[in-house]
Amino acid sequence: MAARRISFLLSRSAPLLSRGGKQSYTSRGIFQYTTAAAALEEPIKPPVNVQYDKLLINGQFADAASGKNFPSLDPRTGEVITHVPEGDAEDINRAVLAARKAFDEGPWPKMTAYERQRILLRFADLVEKHNDEIAALETWDSGKLFEQCAKIEVPMFVRLFRYYAGWTDKIHGMTIPGDGPHHVQTLHEPIGVCGQIIPWNFPLVMFAWKVGPALACGNTIVLKTAEQTPLSALLVSKLLHEAGLPDGVLNIVSGFGPTAGAALCSHMDVDKIAFTGSTETGKIVLELSAKSNLKPVTLELGGKSPFIVCEDADVDKAVELAHFALFFNQGQCCCAGSRTYVHEKVYDEFLEKAKARALQRAVGDPFKSGMEQGPQIDSEQFEKILKYIRSGTESGATLETGGDRLGTKGYYVQPTVFSNVKDDMLIAKDEIFGPVQTILKFNELNDVIKRANNTRYGLAAGVFTSNLDTANTLTRALRAGTVWINCFDTFDATIPFGGYKMSGIGREKGEYSLKNYLQVKAVVTALKNPAWL
Repeated sequence: MAARRISFLLSRSAPLLSRGGKQSYTSRGIFQYTTAAAALEEPIKPPVNVQYDKLLINGQFADAASGKNFPSLDPRTGEVITHVPEGDAEDINRAVLAARKAFDEGPWPKMTAYERQRILLRFADLVEKHNDEIAALETWDSGKLFEQCAKIEVPMFVRLFRYYAGWTDKIHGMTIPGDGPHHVQTLHEPIGVCGQIIPWNFPLVMFAWKVGPALACGNTIVLKTAEQTPLSALLVSKLLHEAGLPDGVLNIVSGFGPTAGAALCSHMDVDKIAFTGSTETGKIVLELSAKSNLKPVTLELGGKSPFIVCEDADVDKAVELAHFALFFNQGQCCCAGSRTYVHEKVYDEFLEKAKARALQRAVGDPFKSGMEQGPQIDSEQFEKILKYIRSGTESGATLETGGDRLGTKGYYVQPTVFSNVKDDMLIAKDEIFGPVQTILKFNELNDVIKRANNTRYGLAAGVFTSNLDTANTLTRALRAGTVWINCFDTFDATIPFGGYKMSGIGREKGEYSLKNYLQVKAVVTALKNPAWL
C-alpha cells in the first residue's frame, strides 16, 4: 500500500520543457523552476489553524517550566506560524515522572492486548477522518507537498498504526525444553519508559515508526519533537487521547537537542532511547545513554546511498527513477539515492535526460496542486545545500543545471545536477540532504561495488537492471540495510528499515521493530516427578 502511494508521485507525467528552455509552461499551468514564477507567487493561505502548541505532559497541555518559547517557522516564507514552549531538563523530568507513574501504576501495561489494540485502531480511524487537516498542518510546518502529505504520509501513518495494533495480541514468549526436570519459559515484557527523538524531514511517519511499536508492546513514552516541526505530533497525540489512551502514556516535549534532547538521553529513569537524525548527533545520543544508565539505543542515522544504473537499463525509466530517488521530499531523505552511478555505455544519454528532467521539475508553494518540490526546511539547511553546491563547482565537478536559490522569499533551491563527479569530492561523500544530484561514471560491476561500498554509511542502495544475475550479485555485495531493485523508497509497514556501519543500530518497522521495545525474561521452575520432559 505504501509503495503504491509513493509511486503516485513517481508515475505522474513529467512536465514539458519549453523550446527556449528559459520560460517553461505546461498544459497544467505550472511554471517550471527556470522562471522562478511559482516560488515568487504570493503564498497560499493554509487551510488549517494551529490548535495545539504546548507541551503535552500527563495528558495535559502545558507551558515550559521556564516560561520560554521559540518560533515555528513557515519554510515558504521564513515567517512565524506560532510559538511553542522551549522544553528543557525540568520539563523532561516532569514528562519522565508522568511516564514512569503511568508504567508502574497506570492501566496501560496491565490492559489486555485486545484493549490496547482497540485504542490504537480507534486512533487510526480518527487520523483517517482528519486526514486533510493533519496533512495541511504538516505542509505548513515542514514545507512538504500537500499532495504528498495527504495521499502518502498520513495514509501511511494510519497503515502503520493499524499494523502495530494487529501485533498487540501476538507478542508472546516460548516454552523451551531444558536438560533436566525443569519447566522453562520466556516472557516478552515491555521495556518501560521509552525516550524517543524524531527528525524534521518526516515528522508524522517517524512518529508512527517509533510510537506505534512502543505502544503495541505496552510501554510508555516521552517523545521530543524536532524544533523545526513541533506541530503535527501535538495534533495526532490529542487524537490518540480521544481514542482512549490513558494519561501519562505518551508525553510530548518540544525543545532543542543540547537541552531537552540531552536531558532525555541522560535521564536515569528512561529505560530505552530511539533516535532518528544525523550520524553526528547519533554519536552524542549513544554516548549520553551509555554514560547515564547504559540504556539500550536504536539509531536510524544518515546515508549516502548509491543508485546504480547498469548498462542494460531502459534509460528513460532509469532517469525517472533516479530523479525520484534523489529529489523526493526536496532531497531531504536519509536514504536518498544521492550517488548516481551510471555505466559508461549509457552515461551520456542518461546525463542529458537527467538534466532535462531536472529542468522540468515544478518547484513552488507546496499547497499548490501539481508542484513537485517545495522549500527546504529552514535557513540553516538552505545555506548548507548552497555551500555544498559551491564546493562541487570548486572541486571540478560540472554544474549541468541549477546551483542557486529560487526566488527571494523562503528556502527554495533550484533542482541541481552535477556531472563528472569523483568519489573523493565532498558532494559525493557527504550527506547534502537537498535537491542535488551527483552523477558518476563506472565501467564494470566489481568497480561499482567497491566504490558504492567505500563510504562510512550503509543505509540503502538502488539498482536498475533487467539482468537477474546482476541484480542478485549487487543485492548480496552492497553493504546496506535496504537494497531496492528497479524501485526506490518502497516503505511498506512490514518491511524493516535500518542501516549498516554509521547509518545506525537496529531496525524499525515490521516485526523486527518490536524487539526494540521488549525485554526477554527466562523463567525456570523445578519439576517434581514430571511425567515427561
